This record gives sequence, C-alpha cells and structure tokens, in this order.
Amino acid sequence: MSDVLTEADCEMDVRGLDFPLPILKAKKGIRNLSTGQVMHVMATDPGSANDFPLLCKQTGNELVETFEENGEFHFYIRKS
Repeated sequence: MSDVLTEADCEMDVRGLDFPLPILKAKKGIRNLSTGQVMHVMATDPGSANDFPLLCKQTGNELVETFEENGEFHFYIRKS
C-alpha cells in the first residue's frame, strides 16, 4: 500500500470509465473546488497515467501526488 501524504478535500471515483470520461468528470469536479483545495481522483483507465499530468499542466492546477496500486491510478490535484 502507498504511503499517501496528501489529504484530500473531496474524492472523485472514475474507476471503470475510459477516456475521455475520467478527464471530463475531473475537470468538472475541479471547477467546484476553492483555490488550494485538493481532489483525489481514482481511475482504472491506463491512459490516465498520461492524461492527468497533462490536464494539470494545461489547466494550471498542481498535481501534488500520483501513484498506481493494483491497477488503479490515484491523482491528488490541488486547484490553483
């Protein structure tokens, strides 16, 4: 199990969804956060490993932590 250091203000479970749905749902969820809040996204789409860092780069939000565990990808995104 990962030693998660980041606490999240909310979680978004997009497991079982394929591109582009995880990204679209995460973008919508991030819009509902206040600046500085962190969202934990859980995904199973293997493309997520590339998609979420790119999403953060494009939107200016911070990818605080990411890890893969048992085929699930976890992303902690801080709204900028």
